[in-house]
Amino acid sequence: CETCSKEEAKYRCPRCMKYSCSLLCVKKHKLALSCNGVRDKTAFVAVNEFTDLNLLSDYRFLEDVGRTADAAARHPIVHSPTTKKLLYGLRNKARRCNIDLRTLPIGFTKRRENSTTFNCMEKKFYWHLKLVFPHSHAEYTLKRVPDDKTLADILKPYIDPVESDPVVCQRLKIYTMSPQSDVQILMKIENRKHNSTRYNELDAGRSLLDNLKGKVIIEYPTLFVVLKTLKNDMVVLGQ
Repeated sequence: CETCSKEEAKYRCPRCMKYSCSLLCVKKHKLALSCNGVRDKTAFVAVNEFTDLNLLSDYRFLEDVGRTADAAARHPIVHSPTTKKLLYGLRNKARRCNIDLRTLPIGFTKRRENSTTFNCMEKKFYWHLKLVFPHSHAEYTLKRVPDDKTLADILKPYIDPVESDPVVCQRLKIYTMSPQSDVQILMKIENRKHNSTRYNELDAGRSLLDNLKGKVIIEYPTLFVVLKTLKNDMVVLGQ
């Protein structure tokens, strides 16, 4: 058992492949790793490891996607002129800021949860933003983040030793104990092959808007906060 290291393992998590010996250890591992226990149907599989079971899984996955897409196409909001106008306006405003903002069809989770708006009076975006801290297996969702706020200020309530929330600080202890110079902020580059994932490194001293310029955003930005001294699988563009 990879949780208690005492008993013989009986179960294996379909998502993270961790071995567990009991229901209690299964629950503990889900809590510690923020794991939902559901198999990742879109995980990359090398050609030499591809089996008939993978083929069947992909076929069923595509059937599910077809049903979901068909149900979404029938949704009344899809045909609403107001919805189309709002999305067109949002993409158009982003384009003027040199941001390639793309929206997903109704039915996708990111489309449903996205709360990004543009304030015409202030002439700035208020972004829906997701922060992911891989070394602590934690992620947080922020709403109405002004585009003129620097990334350093956005991260202060999370990893600043003085200003961060005590509960959050405890969970992100590995970040708060590290020097600020060791913190690296990355954002995934969209429209690349699954086995060629690359990340852009963002500047913590610049505003969110400046960091998003010239990039493709699908619904809303997701920022990965990593530590340079700790090993991770994220490859920065150019490395």
